[in-house]
Amino acid sequence: MALRGPKVWLWRWRRNPLKRRADRVEAWVVLGVWTLTVLAGVLAGTTVSRSVEDGLARERVEWRPLVARLAERAPGTATENARVSRAEQVWATARWTAADGSRHSGQLRVPAGSAAGAPVTVWTDPEGRQVTRPVTESQARVRALLIGGVAGLCGAAVPLIAGRALRLRLECRRIDQWDTEWARFGPMWGRTTG
Repeated sequence: MALRGPKVWLWRWRRNPLKRRADRVEAWVVLGVWTLTVLAGVLAGTTVSRSVEDGLARERVEWRPLVARLAERAPGTATENARVSRAEQVWATARWTAADGSRHSGQLRVPAGSAAGAPVTVWTDPEGRQVTRPVTESQARVRALLIGGVAGLCGAAVPLIAGRALRLRLECRRIDQWDTEWARFGPMWGRTTG
């Protein structure tokens, strides 16, 4: 473990007679990479989050519930309890008519043992196709924040990885320069004056 002195802020930009051109370039690369990382992350996150939230809001406006009728008796037996849990629901075929008059059918989750012709609610898009129930505003906000956060992290990773690759290349170049200089001056240190 190396011993370090007191932390010096902005040490990369301080004057130093031993600082080389590669050190100055690296200092600016680090500043640029962090700036791009923050900007890319925030921009990607907010753009994706707004897009997701707008899309979910559009679904809430366009998707409508319709009354469908079961085409067949649902499998299973009806329970006497009025409250039916999720485990006591089964898939059954239902038919409905869209707002434009077209007829559709699909599979829906219904209480076990429901009679043929029983009314059930189906959510449809403007074309009458079956869709899931749209999310609420609070669910949409949470979903948009989570997806936006992931997109922001992915967007921030791009300049961060590119900057790390550039810094590794600068480091290799600096090591090569040191090797060249050491090969030139190292043998002179071993001589004795006499």
